[in-house]
Amino acid sequence: MAIVVAKKLCKIYNSGEVKVDALKNVDLEIEEGEILAIIGPSGCGKSTLLNCLSGIDDPSSGEIIVDDRLLNTMDDNLKTRFRAANMGFVFQFYNLIPVLTTVENIELPLLTLGYNLKDARKCALDMLKKLGIHERADYLPSQLSGGERQRVAIGRALIHRPKIVWADEPTGALDTESSKDLMNLIVELNKKYNQTFVIVTHDERIASYADRVAHMDSGKIVSLETLEAQKK
Repeated sequence: MAIVVAKKLCKIYNSGEVKVDALKNVDLEIEEGEILAIIGPSGCGKSTLLNCLSGIDDPSSGEIIVDDRLLNTMDDNLKTRFRAANMGFVFQFYNLIPVLTTVENIELPLLTLGYNLKDARKCALDMLKKLGIHERADYLPSQLSGGERQRVAIGRALIHRPKIVWADEPTGALDTESSKDLMNLIVELNKKYNQTFVIVTHDERIASYADRVAHMDSGKIVSLETLEAQKK
């Protein structure tokens, strides 16, 4: 069953007299519980597609249906609440709040959803144990390695059990070994909780962990590949 459906998505940027067609009539269905990698050269529209699918940006035309809701017709307040309840985000450079500790960064989404501090803290500490970094609970981001920071970012994205996790170049700032560890963690969490992961990457090795790979070029999806097995 598709949890995300994009129909005839177009995104046009205007810079003075120059018009840039970032997305050109993109059709895509993302199945519930799958890992989908979106891969392609720099500037092909990967991040633009992720931003439109997740509601961070609006398409110029077309439809985006997420969990049977028409996303791109929601007003900003409704869209923000919908994202907070149903989506998690992981970025290349972590986007952790530098003055908050590891556990405080992870519990933040729960507090914004109305959890009391005691319950949010318990959930965050449990997540840290699952991530294997519970001994870093009171560390600031500046005291963590790159791999540890990205694990915190993953924990923050997953803490409220979102249906979809969007990851834009999540291994871009990591070394090879840390990248493998992170992708194995994503596969493990995907299987355990049946959450949908959509990962933008330029790296074929990272894409090999996905169930399917969407290849993009010049604002279009040029092919969709189903992988026989996730490679560790």
